[in-house]
Amino acid sequence: MKRRAISLLLAACMMCGLLTVGASAASSDATGAVETMKALGIMVGDETGNMNLSGNVTRAQFVKMMTAASTYRDSVGAGYGYSLFKDVKSDHWASEYIKLAVEQGWITGYVDGTFRPNNTVTLEEACTALLRMLGYDSSSLAGTFPTAQLSKASAVGLLDGMTATRGQKLTRSDCVSLFNNLLTAETSEGAVYATTLGYTVTNGEVDYSALVAANTKGPYVSQNGSVNLPFGTQNITVYYDGNASELSAIESYDVYYYNENLRTVWVYNDRITGTITAVAPNQAAPTSVTVAGNTYDVTTSTASYKLSSQGQFQAGDIVTLLLGMNGDVVDVINPTESRGTYYGVVVSSEKDGGDSVSASVRNIVQVACTDGAVRTFYTSGSTTVGRLVTVTADEDGATIRALSNKSISGTVNSAATKLGTLDFADNVEILDTDSDGGYVRIYPSRLAGVKLSGDDVRYYELDKNGDICRMILDEVTGDTASYGFITDAKNLSGDMSASGTYSYIMNGKAGTISSGTKSFNVEEGGAAFHYDTEGNVTSIKNLSSVKLTELHDLYAKADNTRYELASNVQVLLKNGDAYYASTLSAINTKDYQLTGWYDNAGYSAGKQIRIIIAVER
Repeated sequence: MKRRAISLLLAACMMCGLLTVGASAASSDATGAVETMKALGIMVGDETGNMNLSGNVTRAQFVKMMTAASTYRDSVGAGYGYSLFKDVKSDHWASEYIKLAVEQGWITGYVDGTFRPNNTVTLEEACTALLRMLGYDSSSLAGTFPTAQLSKASAVGLLDGMTATRGQKLTRSDCVSLFNNLLTAETSEGAVYATTLGYTVTNGEVDYSALVAANTKGPYVSQNGSVNLPFGTQNITVYYDGNASELSAIESYDVYYYNENLRTVWVYNDRITGTITAVAPNQAAPTSVTVAGNTYDVTTSTASYKLSSQGQFQAGDIVTLLLGMNGDVVDVINPTESRGTYYGVVVSSEKDGGDSVSASVRNIVQVACTDGAVRTFYTSGSTTVGRLVTVTADEDGATIRALSNKSISGTVNSAATKLGTLDFADNVEILDTDSDGGYVRIYPSRLAGVKLSGDDVRYYELDKNGDICRMILDEVTGDTASYGFITDAKNLSGDMSASGTYSYIMNGKAGTISSGTKSFNVEEGGAAFHYDTEGNVTSIKNLSSVKLTELHDLYAKADNTRYELASNVQVLLKNGDAYYASTLSAINTKDYQLTGWYDNAGYSAGKQIRIIIAVER
């Protein structure tokens, strides 16, 4: 189960759901086109991130954009060049870009020996230059300048969605559309231009996630909670473990990446503490390490050296691995150097197998911490699944102590900034747990308007400002369960035994559970599935159903009763006995009969619709 795995965020996910953007979408999705320009570094804005889209574009600025949109994007930059034109000195900021553009034949100067770098570029000048980048020379044009150039530009798609006309001086907004169109325009050799730059194009659209990943730098390790960025921190975007955050939330030894063009920083706090049992393929140049029974790829020279025969860590040492966005090892440190104490819930505890390097270690314990990460510790003490604990890791292992319940009650305000009279800290960590060992990290917005009783809160802690900095809940949201739709249920029971077979669809995938020891006594319909720490089903319970009369992006109605939609609500189209995965945007109450299945187990923040079944009217 994903919620039981160590939190690993893939590059495609860390882009926060930004969509693939193609030239055909330039007019309908201007924001997407702007983000694409940022990702490519063609147009990145000023030092505060302001794109100044209404401003005009000079000839010097345009050749810089052309360079960023070419195969020379990483080899040419601002700096001292030499003068090709009498009005462009060798120390002009754009001299290198101008030199490249002229040498490649993309653009020319004037007959009087000038380039006129500060002149605003016109539509026909821009189109002429980009056509040359695409490989079209004068022999491929029919007519005279500028009619021939504008006609060809239109034919290859450069002008799609643009409102600029002949003779018009281009704005930065115009150039966003023009360069976005350039990406999927066809070259003179019949190739999609973006593919010549090494980018992926599918169905006429450029893979945005790949653009972002290609221009993202890292990994780096934070020292003393600070990051070293080549750009100002005003108006930047920060994601901490995949969620919107602030630079102030970063801690020492967090792993971070940045994209200068997007002015975005991604930070990860995944750490594994345990005993090294193996490195592979050899100690001379390790590419993987096994800690606490799991093997991790080693992808940086720093980590590889520390784990090598020349480094400071060997098999049998207790270490803390710092993991990057893909769960790879970025660095290795002594446990005493990392965050001193973790708070969370024990999700598994078992005796160590007692191999040659860890024979003295009695238990391997996994703890779901309040930041949502599962951390593995070796400890000499025993503990039980479900117990609240604090864990302190050092070079001698981990010390696990039971954490006494500390409850609080009150109503979370509608802005989700307060619980009763207490404020939530900006970086508050909230973990919801259940009796089956399930857990899920949630954020204050999930609790907006919810009244929490003393039984709902297992533990809370205040920071030095008196704000709630961490909180552990007891089945408040229902989000610890997995939800699916049972398509067939066979509950079998006899005098001495019970069993069952249950076919289901969960997150668009079909599956079957066969229980030879017990019957879950459920019927066809929406259901909540609970699992133990080994991934075995412990319970299946039917959800409640309701006929929906209104459907909106965030909620639905059954007559006058409002039901919130779960953020991951699943939509299935039913045709006869078959079910097909769909989306909210594809259904409505006019064309479909809609049945919503919601959790009705008494959760304080429950009664959310988890499954919608749509039948065409």
